[in-house]
Amino acid sequence: MTTHGSNFWVIGGEFGSMNFHKLVEGSAQVKGPFKTRKEAEDAWREVSEENRHRAGVRFSIVEEPHRGTA
Repeated sequence: MTTHGSNFWVIGGEFGSMNFHKLVEGSAQVKGPFKTRKEAEDAWREVSEENRHRAGVRFSIVEEPHRGTA
């Protein structure tokens, strides 16, 4: 499914505890923008696979809201 006019981002990093509330300073990563969710999912899989041995690292896909012109 493609949402026209939206960008997708992969965000995350290493968290200080397993409740995943606060990133370790300096560990934040942002990848994107991606024009399709599929492209973002591919990037998410890649970065998640690279860090799978690190239990405190987590990444998510977020969609930037479409900003229409008024």
